[in-house]
Formats: sequence, C-alpha cells, structure tokens
Amino acid sequence: MGMPFTFFIPKKRTRFGTAGISLSSIDNVPFDGTSRAKSYSYLYYTLFLQKTQAITHIFLLRSQNKCMGLIFIRTILIFITLFIIMRLMGKRQIGEMQPYEFVITLIIAELACIPMEDTSIPLLYGVVAILTVYLLHQIVCVIDLNFRGLKNVLSGKPSIVLNKKGIDDTQLKANNLDVSDLIESLRAEGYFSLDAVEYALYEAEGVFSALPKKGFESLQSSLPIILIDEGKFDEKNIALTKRTKDYYLDVLRGHGCDEIKKVLVMTVDGDGKVYLQMKGKTYEVFHLPWEESLW
Repeated sequence: MGMPFTFFIPKKRTRFGTAGISLSSIDNVPFDGTSRAKSYSYLYYTLFLQKTQAITHIFLLRSQNKCMGLIFIRTILIFITLFIIMRLMGKRQIGEMQPYEFVITLIIAELACIPMEDTSIPLLYGVVAILTVYLLHQIVCVIDLNFRGLKNVLSGKPSIVLNKKGIDDTQLKANNLDVSDLIESLRAEGYFSLDAVEYALYEAEGVFSALPKKGFESLQSSLPIILIDEGKFDEKNIALTKRTKDYYLDVLRGHGCDEIKKVLVMTVDGDGKVYLQMKGKTYEVFHLPWEESLW
C-alpha cells in the first residue's frame, strides 16, 4: 500500500504569523495517494512555479534597468571629464596634432570606453587613468617648448619634398611617400604642374604646404598626366596620348636617358609639355612636336 501523498506550499506570511498550508486541506482535497489528490497537488505546484517565474522576471527587469541607469550616469561623468581634459590640452584640431598628441588622444578614447561599458570596474579607476595621461601630455609639452634638441624627436620636423631642382625622392621615402602622393597633394592645393611650384613641404604634423612660382597659372594651361613613375610606364596614360612606349623611349634617349629605370618621373599635358626628372638630377621641361592639343 502506497504512502499518503501531501504537497505543501512554502511558508506564507499572514497576520497570524508564518505557516505552511497543506494542499490536502484546501477544497476538500483527499489526504491520500489517489490520482485526484495528485492532480490537485500538480495543479497548485504549477501555479506556484508560474508565480515564482513572474516575480523573478520582474526582479530581473528591475536589475537591468538599474544597470542601464548606472551606465548612463557613468557615461555622463566620463564625458564631463574628457571635455575638461580636452579643453585643457589646447585648441589644436585633430588634423593638426603633433604625433604625441594624436597618440594621447587615442589612449584617452580607449580609457574612456572601458569604465563606461564595464560596471565592474570602479569609475574612479577610469578617471585616474585619464588624468594620468593628461599629466603625461603636460610634461611632454613642457619638454617640447623648452628643449629644442628634443623637439625634433618628439614632434618631428618639416620635410621639403620639392625644391628648385625638382622632386627630392629621398625626403619622400623618409616620409613613406611616393611621387604620386606628392602630385595628389599638389592638386589638392590647386597646383597641377610640377614646374609651377618653387617649394613644397610636409609639416611635422602632416599638413602639406607649397610655394608657387610667379605667374604659375600660365604654366598649367593643360592637365598633366604621369607617363613614368619611378622607372615604370603607366599603360593607361600612354594610351591617352595616342603614342607608344617606343615613342617615349626615343624621347628619353634624345635627352640623355638610355634606361627607363633612371627616370624618377615623367609627365605630359595635353599640349605636349613634358616634365622630366631623372633620379639624382635636376628636372627639365620641354615640348613635344605635337600637331594638335590632345585634351
């Protein structure tokens, strides 16, 4: 004979105290092991689980809302801290920063994200790290302003990449640039012909500057294209001129260049004006005997 089956709901607080309620005492549920008693027990057990899950869900929602509110407040505090630090660092724009300033900006951005996202990290840790980076910035600024010998090491120095003799490929390579990069920078400043510029340089922070020749507008009446870039033909541009490689090789031989690898740059515009510079030599400008302008 089976044992009597009884299920108790967990203790419930009433005005008379805390007590357990037997399911067998509710609605005349029989106090035995019959299927009817088991059905009642299962029904009340299911209702109890549903109620427990609902209460748990409510607590989880409250916990998530509390966490989101905490992130919201931490983000505001980090934003205020960063705003104050960037104001103290000065008024340089991002594109005009010195190398060490750019590095510091990247580090500060990373340090700001960590305490904003991870609530397990004390907010004070993030603030202290940002203040430490700011202190390093001020120390480097003092060194940069008062010790000329270290200024070039910290901030770098301008690189003159084009002068009266032509392109200085040594300075270009020192700055990880090539001839096409220089021509692109010149075009951005409104100078399309290499011979229209007296000097061109890259500042320590990467800003490009150029000094044009007097009356440079008359020197760029047509758009030049690159035919040879550091010893290599540009096939597409040669096709635009309706000439062949052999034609330009003959032109090079006529100007004392018997090997294409010796050519640093060669450009030609629609009127046939050629800018030719061989490696380690001064550039020269001449015109090809074209019957008509090509563009």
